[in-house]
Amino acid sequence: MTTGAWIAIAAALAVLLVVLVVGSVLYRRRRISLKAPDTPQIATEKDRSGGYRAGTGFSFSEGSTATAPPREPAPAPRPPAPTPAPTPEVVPPAKPTTTPDEVIPAPEKPADTDSVITPEPVVAPEPVVAYEPVVAPETVVAPEPVVTPEPAAPSVPALDEIAPTEGRLDRLRGRLSRSQSAVGKSLLGLLGGGDLDEDSWEEVEDTLLIADLGSATTTKVVTALREQMAARSVRTEADARALLREVLVAELRPELDRSIRALPHDDHPAVLLVVGVNGTGKTTTTGKLARVLVADGRRVLLGAADTFRAAAADQLQTWAERVGAEVVRGKEAADPAAVAFDAVSKGIENGVDAVLIDTAGRLHTKTGLMDELGKVKRVIEKKASVDDVLLVLDATIGQNGLAQARVFAEVVDITGVVLTKLDGTAKGGIVFQVQHELGVPVKLVGLGEGADDLAPFEPGAFVDALLG
Repeated sequence: MTTGAWIAIAAALAVLLVVLVVGSVLYRRRRISLKAPDTPQIATEKDRSGGYRAGTGFSFSEGSTATAPPREPAPAPRPPAPTPAPTPEVVPPAKPTTTPDEVIPAPEKPADTDSVITPEPVVAPEPVVAYEPVVAPETVVAPEPVVTPEPAAPSVPALDEIAPTEGRLDRLRGRLSRSQSAVGKSLLGLLGGGDLDEDSWEEVEDTLLIADLGSATTTKVVTALREQMAARSVRTEADARALLREVLVAELRPELDRSIRALPHDDHPAVLLVVGVNGTGKTTTTGKLARVLVADGRRVLLGAADTFRAAAADQLQTWAERVGAEVVRGKEAADPAAVAFDAVSKGIENGVDAVLIDTAGRLHTKTGLMDELGKVKRVIEKKASVDDVLLVLDATIGQNGLAQARVFAEVVDITGVVLTKLDGTAKGGIVFQVQHELGVPVKLVGLGEGADDLAPFEPGAFVDALLG
């Protein structure tokens, strides 16, 4: 390669170097900064974790997170289309100026055009235009009210409408007098004839014995009738009726306390124990008594201590649901004393007014079962005193009921008697015998299968129904 060719190459390289330097300087001058200018920062939305207050005066508070459904986020406003900034004017590169001290050698004409390398033109990079971010004004979107669905109310069994407790025996007198009216008519027919001979008095005694008054009570009644008829000169049936009513009411001892001891104490509820043999209606009586107490405004808890009879606890549960009472029950064949103790404990804890304990039916001739009943009462008394022990007797069994009452009185010290099924074939005279033998009052009588057919025993009303 000749010297002229080297000189041409050197000149071309020099020109290229100058062009690169000048282009770099011009590029730096015309470069647009991508850094946003220092402008006041626009207040951004605060953290949504809490304490947010809208600028429009609405105050929002955090709702319950337990039941309210999650709030859907408000849709973000769409930013407007960016407005393109004006295209900056591109200034053409100025021609390089030379100082006097600078000598630029003139390029010599190359001898061979094929060996001359023509430098490619330097293309200046297009300027990058930085768009300033357009901040849309913050719009406060009022959140839609969150409607919390109300929880479905649990299905509550419909409570029965309980009949008033006042005057029940008067309303049920018709049922009581169905079977007893024959006894009353026989007595009134005999006594209304005036002076009675010995045969007539024997008929009076037989009628009273048939009515289940018992020999001791019959003797007392006949003796009182003889004395009073001789003193008052009874001649008409009306006089005989008045005298007979007076003597029978006196024999029923109306001075006895027949109240149900169901009022709560200062530190524990009243506890009532219901006992009796199989089939007398203990569970039914317990449920009916609960209705009476609820109708009187008392809070009642039932203890299903009859763990031997199938479905006894279910039957008591049904009675409780009909009046809104609580029930404590154990497993089948569980210890009845433990169930009774748990019922009293829960009654004290819940602050109820009365706890009614339904026990299993047991024959009075079974010593082991009777001892177990005594255990139930002793275990209850470790927690609270037993206020009332009600013996349920079937009025249709007559003298057998008296034998049962004697044994139960020895084991659990009964304080009152409930006579059931008086609306049937019962004569009603068992009332006199029970009170005479045990010295405890008959407090309640059952006069039907209806839920409100349990009535308080009133001597006067009972004798009126007995006489018809």
